Amino acid sequence: MYSDASNKGLGCVFMQHGRVIAYASRQLKPHEINYLVHDLELVAVVFALRIWRHYLYGVQVQIFTDHKSLKYLMSQKELNMRHRRWMELIKDYNCIIDYHPRKTNVVADALSRKNKAFISGLLVLSELNVHLDVTSGGILLATLLL
Repeated sequence: MYSDASNKGLGCVFMQHGRVIAYASRQLKPHEINYLVHDLELVAVVFALRIWRHYLYGVQVQIFTDHKSLKYLMSQKELNMRHRRWMELIKDYNCIIDYHPRKTNVVADALSRKNKAFISGLLVLSELNVHLDVTSGGILLATLLL
């Protein structure tokens, strides 16, 4: 699973055996606009875990993010209440958080931004035979059609 956050939104890509299973993105909520970068990247991970929880329970999940400090999240000694709440959710899954450089995290990066990169990401999706859908909550879901 690849996740990314920007100052405009969150983007996630769910992959299995090198193939894309689903995409998701959403805009930031008003209270999330003031979050620090570390918190925004963590929100993107939590967002992805909540959306695809039915795929992820009982299996080992590798989460890639372009924020290096999240790699050491599990070993932090002091957490604020928000981080504790998110950590409880993350501990329900058998997951490993790894660093993935921003330049190679192109699709998740494009999904987290509402600009030219986002449009080019959607064009890439349309070329890959992907069905795009927007939920009632404003979440963009993309499903790869076989």
